[in-house]
Amino acid sequence: ISMPDKWEYPWYAAWDLAFHCVPMAMIDPNFAKNQLILIMREWYMNPEGQIPAYEWNYSDVNPPVQAWAALEVYRIEKEKKGTGDVRFLKRVFQKLIINFTWWTNRVDVEGKNIFAGGFLGLDNIGVFDRNSKLNGELELEQVDGTSWMGMYALNMMDIALEIAMHDDAFEDSAVKFYEHFVLIADALNGMGLWNEEDQFFYDTLRLQKNHAYHLKVRSIVGLTSLFAVSIFSYHNLEKLRDFRKRATWLNQSREKNHQFLPLIDNNKTGKVLLSIVDKEKLANMLVRVFDENEFLAEGGVRALSKAYQDKPYSVDIEGHTYTIQYDPGESTSDMFGGNSNWRGPIWIPINYMVIRALRRYHEFFGDELQLEFPKGSGKKINLKEAADEISRRLIKIFAKDETGKRPVNGNGSDTAFYQKPENADLILFYEYFHGDNSRGVGASHQTGWSSLVANLIADMGKDD
Repeated sequence: ISMPDKWEYPWYAAWDLAFHCVPMAMIDPNFAKNQLILIMREWYMNPEGQIPAYEWNYSDVNPPVQAWAALEVYRIEKEKKGTGDVRFLKRVFQKLIINFTWWTNRVDVEGKNIFAGGFLGLDNIGVFDRNSKLNGELELEQVDGTSWMGMYALNMMDIALEIAMHDDAFEDSAVKFYEHFVLIADALNGMGLWNEEDQFFYDTLRLQKNHAYHLKVRSIVGLTSLFAVSIFSYHNLEKLRDFRKRATWLNQSREKNHQFLPLIDNNKTGKVLLSIVDKEKLANMLVRVFDENEFLAEGGVRALSKAYQDKPYSVDIEGHTYTIQYDPGESTSDMFGGNSNWRGPIWIPINYMVIRALRRYHEFFGDELQLEFPKGSGKKINLKEAADEISRRLIKIFAKDETGKRPVNGNGSDTAFYQKPENADLILFYEYFHGDNSRGVGASHQTGWSSLVANLIADMGKDD
């Protein structure tokens, strides 16, 4: 089984493993497919549908990225071989239905399509430990838990539609997951998690079901809302007439009842965009992502806005004051043991998700949506160009600069070691990277999800 780092993290982690499969698919798609099947076998998946998080706490909850990974692996192999492994999609789809049901029954406890889940693999990203038990009158509504589930629903819909091109019986399931996505997107946009003043999604602390206030921390928690994006083409919908008929009925019903509908139809291109965020929200959030004083770093996108470097965010909850500050390197907090840090560094898997989303949005909007990159530069580019630029910044972490040094190695005492000719090409793939100078931080052999940089290099090669 694939592990994050068999030296420093010698145990599997469900969402790490899913990311591992994406670069692995480029060289050994069978191994990648078998890993995803393995984690859903009866000796891993709970009979009720929960996928174990990791060996030291099976019952914890990681972001549900297995369906996304299965689609990525399928598409990579299909591009290489010319045909996709539909049987593989059918195998994982059947198990993922059980897992999706577990999420909706256990994590959406109020039945409002707003999901919790705890820290969701992001360790110290919250202003307080999101796994902690709150006073019974307090309820934490999580943007990322809900956004991941919106993405999950879209991924399942896309898998069902891909299978339905070969077996129309799966159109039923595609409609089911389309409806799930619509309801989740409606909840995320309508339950008070969006802050109009800041134009950003925040976790919300709700007191006694009526009073709520935002935990105003701009982090990748809010950015996960960008990941749930998919595109229909009229051409494909012609082949899926039952799905089109039933989805159209659902859309018309919601429009008639003045209910939220998370889609944009472009008659000129024959495409339909499904997304949690509309064009206005997308643009306003990306203004912050492309701001070097907030998320944009030399090495990619930071996990937490740099705005909190000089102005930490504090909140009083039940007589305790909690504070979060931009922390670009090693963690200065002992939360979760202190050996991991999501309060400022660059994490490649999340950056990869941002880049994939930007490319998908560009596929729909094209040059109609252009933003300043970086903010304040006066230069506007489209979202594909923005995705390319973020990819270059991530790739440069490992590449030699004009002085012959690699940013990943930092400027400390180790630099001399890597300057020796025999060591010049010894590159370590760290767990995460410093938010200001791109130095490798954390586990130093985390080739697992940091190896997603290989996919970025391959994608840039296609463009060239």
